[in-house]
Amino acid sequence: MKIAIGSDHGGFELKKYLIETLVAQGHNIDDFGTDSLKSVDYPVFALEVGKSVAENAHDRGILICGTGVGISIAANKIKGVRCALVSDCFTAKATRLHNDSNVLALGGRVIGKGLALEIIDIWLRTEFEGGRHQRRVDLISSIENTYKNGR
Repeated sequence: MKIAIGSDHGGFELKKYLIETLVAQGHNIDDFGTDSLKSVDYPVFALEVGKSVAENAHDRGILICGTGVGISIAANKIKGVRCALVSDCFTAKATRLHNDSNVLALGGRVIGKGLALEIIDIWLRTEFEGGRHQRRVDLISSIENTYKNGR
């Protein structure tokens, strides 16, 4: 799978570990930054990863900041992105089954490496269920289209 990944300084260490592991598993990973522990602004990385997924240059995206909250909020401002902040395995599966999430947000200061890998594995392997859930995803898209300029 072709995956875009990005983080701010709060997610940098976890991102480095995840890239190594995901590449070893055979995934094609593009790192959108950051490249150090120096303080940076998470919306920059949310935008780059989110745009790439929304434009279908990548199959999925993974974003990491300290808590995952800020970076997920920023990513969800991008038309076509359905970013889910996940910190447990049940939610990782549910957000793919029911919401067809295409970007995953993690908190680098909230979860450990092992749990992060487990969440990602479940999230990448789970297919969207469709059916009644498609109707709801379509409603989300309708809201996004209607209020894209804040109206």
